[in-house]
Amino acid sequence: MDEQKNIRGKFAKYVSLNVCGMVGISLYILADTFFIAQAVGADGITALNLVLPLYSLIFAVGQMIGVGSAIRFSVESAQGKKERYPWFSNALIWAGIIGLLFSVIGICFAGRIVALLGGDASIVAVGAPYTRIFMSFAPFFMWNHVCNAFVRNDGRPMIAMAATLFSSLFNIVFDYILMYPLGMGMAGAALATACSPIVGILICLTHLLSKHSTLHFSWIRPSVHRLVRGCQVGVSAFVGEISSGVTTAVFNFLILGLAGNTGVAAYGVVANLSLVAVAMFNGIAMGTQPLVSDFYGRGEHPSIRRVIRMGMELSLVFALVIIVVIWSNTAPIIAVFNKSGDTQLAAYATEGLRLYMLGFFFAGWNILGSSIFSAMEQARAAFLTSVLRGFVMIVLCALVLAALFGMTGVWLAFSAAEALTLIVTLRYMKKVFV
Repeated sequence: MDEQKNIRGKFAKYVSLNVCGMVGISLYILADTFFIAQAVGADGITALNLVLPLYSLIFAVGQMIGVGSAIRFSVESAQGKKERYPWFSNALIWAGIIGLLFSVIGICFAGRIVALLGGDASIVAVGAPYTRIFMSFAPFFMWNHVCNAFVRNDGRPMIAMAATLFSSLFNIVFDYILMYPLGMGMAGAALATACSPIVGILICLTHLLSKHSTLHFSWIRPSVHRLVRGCQVGVSAFVGEISSGVTTAVFNFLILGLAGNTGVAAYGVVANLSLVAVAMFNGIAMGTQPLVSDFYGRGEHPSIRRVIRMGMELSLVFALVIIVVIWSNTAPIIAVFNKSGDTQLAAYATEGLRLYMLGFFFAGWNILGSSIFSAMEQARAAFLTSVLRGFVMIVLCALVLAALFGMTGVWLAFSAAEALTLIVTLRYMKKVFV
């Protein structure tokens, strides 16, 4: 009984802190959407939504390197292996190298990127400066994910949460300052977002530089082997993050053909609100991951099953709460992002928000399942479930349902994809419980 209480206590601590932290990450994108809607209007929302896949790609690579390397570090620490120490340094160095590549691409090709993502001339004019600025800071976004993952797995989830929340708060406050008193518009929103990960890194350093840290950076020759091994178990974190970007990109192109820029602006509202919901489930998954990795390294399988059950139960509760809140408050939520009172935008967003959010009945367990498989070094299961929900099913369902039912089919695609993926997730999960 005491052992069970101890597990519940750890679960409550890790999950609550990670949910708060992940929601904090999503809130600054939501804050961007709100301030841009007020200052620039529908074109600003459309531009932001078109470049969201770039955010997702940068975040996803950072998560894959950080979370995957941190999982390897945790498992080897639990097993008492000395070779665990280079994981942190290797992850930071590779995050810097890859982040610099993103920066160069963003600086040189911002306008072309926005056009490639579906922007017309007016949208490119609004979105190119925004894209150029935030992509210039790509290494900091990726270092922030690496530091956060390792601090969390080094037994300091409170500091990891604080880093995330304060970086998000910085972004929200400076969104307002740069866009309104200083009148910088979209460029101001981009600069506030770009500087926010630096705040997170500085807060993580309060642990990394302390005597309590088992993590120490040293200049080493970057190891491709370690990078690949980390990415193998970090793939679910990658796909969990990139899936929203893939969904956004596919939906943007479909909606541009069905409803034009107004439809994309409506989807911008739906997509950004869904990021908050996804963040809650990612928080549950990331909160369970260090516990599962530790118990797995120690061979304590009954404890693993307890943690998984608690994660599944909490995911279901979260899904119910999210859906009830959205369905009960659809109109006032949309009105916050529809300053001009565009009736067509409101109509698209109302149907979209209600139908899209139903998918979280299934998505919560899929996100949790992928994270658990990674934590137990089940790379094949993590990869398959992640790729199904993040790429294969969502693209297939979006194309088929949009062709059959138009905009209604687009909104239903997320739910259909998650439901089909859940069949596979539960099959793998059943093996864990045996």
